[in-house]
Amino acid sequence: MSSPEIVSYEPATGAEVWRGKLGNVDDVVDRARRAWPAWAAQPLANRIELVRRFANEVRKQSEELATMIARETGKPMWEARTEVESVVGKVEISIRAYAERTAQRKLDNALQGTAALRHKPHGVMAVLGPYNFPAHLPNGHIVPALIAGNAIIFKPSEKTPATAEMLVRCFHRAGISAAVVQLLIGGPDEGQALVGHEGIDGVLFTGSAHTGIAINRRLAIRPDKIVALEMGGNNPMVVWDTPKLTDAAVLVVQSAFTSAGQRCTAGRRLIVKSSLYDPLIAEVKRLADRIIVGAPFDDPAPFMGPVIDNMAADGLTESFLYLLSHGGKAIKHMVRTDDSLPFLSPAIIDVTAVKDRPDVELFGPLLQVVQVNDFDEAIAEANNTRFGLSASLIGGSPQDYNRFWANVRAGVINWNRPTNGASSGAPFGGVGLSGNHRPSAYYAADYCAYPVASNEIDQPRALIGVGLRED
Repeated sequence: MSSPEIVSYEPATGAEVWRGKLGNVDDVVDRARRAWPAWAAQPLANRIELVRRFANEVRKQSEELATMIARETGKPMWEARTEVESVVGKVEISIRAYAERTAQRKLDNALQGTAALRHKPHGVMAVLGPYNFPAHLPNGHIVPALIAGNAIIFKPSEKTPATAEMLVRCFHRAGISAAVVQLLIGGPDEGQALVGHEGIDGVLFTGSAHTGIAINRRLAIRPDKIVALEMGGNNPMVVWDTPKLTDAAVLVVQSAFTSAGQRCTAGRRLIVKSSLYDPLIAEVKRLADRIIVGAPFDDPAPFMGPVIDNMAADGLTESFLYLLSHGGKAIKHMVRTDDSLPFLSPAIIDVTAVKDRPDVELFGPLLQVVQVNDFDEAIAEANNTRFGLSASLIGGSPQDYNRFWANVRAGVINWNRPTNGASSGAPFGGVGLSGNHRPSAYYAADYCAYPVASNEIDQPRALIGVGLRED
């Protein structure tokens, strides 16, 4: 059973940030069901105006919200500010996406009638958010769902409830009813109860594959409920023929260690042409050695902060030791300077000789390296995973990139860019264990409303031309 309350702690210090009582799932669902019809009946222009007001509320409180994100996740303040900017930017992107992806259309039809295409909201949507981007990622579900006319129950990660509370208050201050956007505080028990509740019409989830699979299994017998899963990745970077090894090393480090490796798009596996291995790895290690790991408000600013908690740090350390003991060769050891806090140094390990490498998402600053001899082997190694979120080719020719793009299974495929670089004007999602073919970002509008086709005419007009006896 869950504890009677949720407590949030600063990863960087261990200090308490926030505490609050568990929510009641039945109560919030009942309230949302009663509020939804009036919200859905509002003109689209009204809903758009209110989410624009929400963006303004976030702007007004941007520094306070960034500070809370930094405290609660441990990420550097510069990165927390970037997350707040993404929250604001999501509003106009979602408005454009809704207009493009769910536009009303009318076509000519028989008997001078019309054929119409319109979209309806699903109803009450459960949004389950992660801890790594506790404002931006759930916001990427909430804003499109509100524009479409859905009511929202937002169940944040139990590790970042304070950020979620601040975000929800911005919606309320913007004039959106407190019954239309509700915050459900809770842990796994509350999340499971919300997902399985009869009053929920859809589940929009961002988080681990383990939890996403459990949600998918729970709702497999409920085709009436929309389910959008954005899960993790065991993302490959392939470095091929390039004279720009310093730039390549920067892209590798950005992919692997930004956000302390706690991004679903982080580069987990570095696949290197053997002839480039020694000079490239030397550059990557030299740069990784210079990375400042520190607390959010340190001066000079750190490149990355701690991982989310001690349990995560323990698991990553154990994973590094497992790879080391099964044939891995340490290039840069994972170091934990204080056993009481989850600060980890960036770690790099060559796993070329590791048989049956675990195909798991190691959610932290741990980069695995594999040597290959030819491009077909590189592509095969990139696809040697059940996941399929993000992949990047660094170097190579246009022809190499065409082969890479055509043959690698992923929803985000980049060339000479980090694995964690995605356009806000594009869909975001993956295949395999990375998603269920309902990408978010620009395509979130697709799962927030369903299309309704209509044949219409202003007066009844019909005849039967064959198969009737004479009158």
